[in-house]
Amino acid sequence: MKYCGIADEAGESLDLQIRAHRELGWSAIEPRNIGRTCITDLSDAEFDSVLEQLDGAGQQVVGFASQIANWARPIDGDFQVDIDELQRAIPRMQRCGAKFIRTMSYPNAKESPLSEKDWGDEVVRRFQQLAAIAADGGVTLVHENCHGWGSQGPEKALEFVERVDSPALKLVFDTGNERNRDTPEYFRAVREHVVHVHIKAWKHGQEANCFPDEGNCGVEEILSDLIADGYDGYLSIEPHMVAVIHLGKSADEDPEVAYRLYVEYGQRLERLVYRLRNR
Repeated sequence: MKYCGIADEAGESLDLQIRAHRELGWSAIEPRNIGRTCITDLSDAEFDSVLEQLDGAGQQVVGFASQIANWARPIDGDFQVDIDELQRAIPRMQRCGAKFIRTMSYPNAKESPLSEKDWGDEVVRRFQQLAAIAADGGVTLVHENCHGWGSQGPEKALEFVERVDSPALKLVFDTGNERNRDTPEYFRAVREHVVHVHIKAWKHGQEANCFPDEGNCGVEEILSDLIADGYDGYLSIEPHMVAVIHLGKSADEDPEVAYRLYVEYGQRLERLVYRLRNR
C-alpha cells in the first residue's frame, strides 16, 4: 500500500504541494490544480515547467484528477469539451508515466433533466467513446463515486462499468463521499473494479470532514479490507478540511492551516494503516 495525495489541498502553488509531500516523505502525487488551473488545462509551456519541477523533486505522477464529466459538466453540456480534455491529457500522462485519469459521470441536466433511461444511455454512449480514446492512449479512466449517473449507488456503478464494457474504465473509490449509504457495503459491492482509493472521512451528525482516524463513516473497515486482500495500489488523500474545490474553496482560504492539516492528515493516515496492520 502506497501513499499520495491531491496536493492542491495543501497549497495552490506547486512549491507548496511538493514541500508538503517531502515533509510527509512521499514520492507520489495526484495533481489536480496548479494555482487555480487544472493540470489538463495548463499550457504546454506551463506543463513542461510543472513536470520539470516534479521530476526534480522525485515526485511520481500517479494520475490526473481531471474535470471530465464532473459536477460542473451536466449531461446536456458539450461533449467535445471532455474529448478535448482527454486528448490533451493523454500525451502528458504518457510523458510522466501516469496511468489513471479521474472522471465522474455527468450530473443530469438541471433545467430539463433527462429520464433515467435517456440519462444513462447518453452517459454510456459518451464513456464508450472516451474509453476507446483512453485505451488507444494506454491510460485508464477511473470513475469516482461522486457526481453523475454512475454514482447513484453500487448497483448503478456496476451497471455503468458493465455497459461501457471496456478495460480502460475502472473505479476510484472515495471513502468519504457516501453520506446517505453504507460506505463499506458500497465498497465491497464494487471492489473488483476498484484500482485506486481516495481517503476522505466524516462523522455521523457532523457536516464537516475530519481526520481519517476520527471518522465513523467506514474508513477503518475499508482500509482493513484493503489490507486483508493485499491491495498494493495508492491511498490518495483528499482531506476537504480547508480546500473544497467544488464549493469554490481553495487552500488559499487559510494557507497555513491548509498546509498543516494536509501534512497531519497524511501522517495520521499512515499511523492508522500501521495500527490496522498490527492489531
